[in-house]
Amino acid sequence: MTRTAVKSGFCADRVVVVTGAGQGLGRAHALEFARHGARLVLNDAAGTVEDVAAEITGNGGEAVAVTADASEWEAASALVATAVERYGRIDTLVNNAGINRDRMLATMSEAEWDDVVRVNLKGHFAPLRHAVEWWRTEAKAGRRVAARVVNTSSGAGLMGSVGQGNYAASKAGIAALTQVAAAELARYGVVVNAIAPSARTPMTETVFAERMAAPASGFDAMDPSNVSGLVVWLGSDAAREVTGRVFEVEGGSVSLADGWRHGPPAERGRRWEPEELFPVVAGLLADAEPPAPVYGA
Repeated sequence: MTRTAVKSGFCADRVVVVTGAGQGLGRAHALEFARHGARLVLNDAAGTVEDVAAEITGNGGEAVAVTADASEWEAASALVATAVERYGRIDTLVNNAGINRDRMLATMSEAEWDDVVRVNLKGHFAPLRHAVEWWRTEAKAGRRVAARVVNTSSGAGLMGSVGQGNYAASKAGIAALTQVAAAELARYGVVVNAIAPSARTPMTETVFAERMAAPASGFDAMDPSNVSGLVVWLGSDAAREVTGRVFEVEGGSVSLADGWRHGPPAERGRRWEPEELFPVVAGLLADAEPPAPVYGA
């Protein structure tokens, strides 16, 4: 059995849309969903997504490729429409499309900022918005919806990353979008989670260069397929009780990332004067856990 041959019915007949599926993590997710019986609509701005779809169909799976920019409104709409027209519905949306344009903030161009935020953040919102329109209509018509959304944040979005201000901001936005979407869409039967993965992809070859060598143990912790098992689980019926969470995943490790929380306040019955705040802020900082360091700091 090849890795793309159908292995089980864990996601049997689920209709899954994967953006950024032409290479790296998106390709790995697509192959893993296909192994577990999903029917796929694969998207990428590059034509390589056609090869991924052909690999899946050649091994007995079902997949159709859509070459388009998922951050473009009409393209995102057409992507969801393709799933509905081809398979009759959409069950799972995996938002994975993304780019990086690394630069220190002091020298970053407007285009480098705009392109990353557009592709990464709007590239999540646009497919989500059109998928939700279909799910909401189904729910209001009294038909059962058991939908799943898996977004792709990043450790850079959770902790920050020197030289990646644009990328980190977009990925932090995706984490926040995940929380809001989970709260808003539960009424329609939609579960929304995110991953913050570490893996070998064309985007990370420079960042993780020192970790790319094959280990003596034979287990390649940076293989993108290590991430895909969690994505398939989150995209399946099994994840029905899990929503609004962000999971970090690398190699054989999975952990839950906790976001911002309200800390204990310093209170008084009137507004603070600036000169009064030095000991107050010092006390708050002394009582708090130190923040996780920014990557690269």
